Amino acid sequence: MNKLTIKACPICGGTHLERTLTCIDHYASGEVFHLCRCRECGFIFTQDFPVETEIGRYYETPDYISHSDTKKGVMNSVYHLVRSYMLKRKARLVMHETRRKTGRLLDIGTGTGYFADTMKRYGWQVEAIEKSAGARLFAKEHFGLTVKPDTALKELAPDSFDVITLWHVMEHLEALNETWEILNSLLTDKGVLIVAVPNCSSYDAKKYGAYWAAYDVPRHLWHFTPDTINQLGFNHGFILTECHPMPFDAFYVSMLTEKNMHRSCPFVRGMITGTLAWFHALVKKERSSSMIYVFRKKKSGNTIE
Repeated sequence: MNKLTIKACPICGGTHLERTLTCIDHYASGEVFHLCRCRECGFIFTQDFPVETEIGRYYETPDYISHSDTKKGVMNSVYHLVRSYMLKRKARLVMHETRRKTGRLLDIGTGTGYFADTMKRYGWQVEAIEKSAGARLFAKEHFGLTVKPDTALKELAPDSFDVITLWHVMEHLEALNETWEILNSLLTDKGVLIVAVPNCSSYDAKKYGAYWAAYDVPRHLWHFTPDTINQLGFNHGFILTECHPMPFDAFYVSMLTEKNMHRSCPFVRGMITGTLAWFHALVKKERSSSMIYVFRKKKSGNTIE
């Protein structure tokens, strides 16, 4: 298998990299992967991950909910219940941050199409992109959506969208810096980029360490904190203007972590940790299990916070 070894930090270019955690792929293979940390900026990433042309088999499991839409098991049932609430919350967030009720939206990594369908129902012009052929077929059959493959991203016209959304997608993208350059070109000057990713500086991440389910190796390549994603966006012409916690994620991630650890009563244990994480995020939102980041294009004179 061809693997990609990172020799310089994708964010700061630093070459002082150290192994920080060893994680197991609990979903598909049972294989071991190592996380490395840049000593200079603190960015954490999965080292020696399968290249894009070969990583597909690590998604080929009926339990991978973003692609299969499975309702099997307690954890996935909880996921579906929370999703219906979160879809409305995401739609409201888009309209609040863009200050518009309709517009042109691009949803990258749309999965089975629930969010794209929601925004269409609100009257938005929606383009959707998804790598998984099975997920694209689901979106077509259930929502009538024509979802484009990921190769179409480079074919879209510049200045085409008022908002671009990536809901738990950025951590999967091998071409990290190239993707940010494309995102900048696709947005209008007043456009908004909304990115949701797990937060490896969260309460639950610290509690569970290498077992934290949101490391999800090797599918998750990059492991962001508020500081590192802020720097990444700035490198590519963006200013981070808002960040919002995703407190429900801590419950799902904690339950899944407990299950992966083969502990008794994973649902109950996960609920307890999720509740503690909720309170930590209330005190300091930057400790939320996942975060939503809102970026806008830099204007002359902008400096990083």
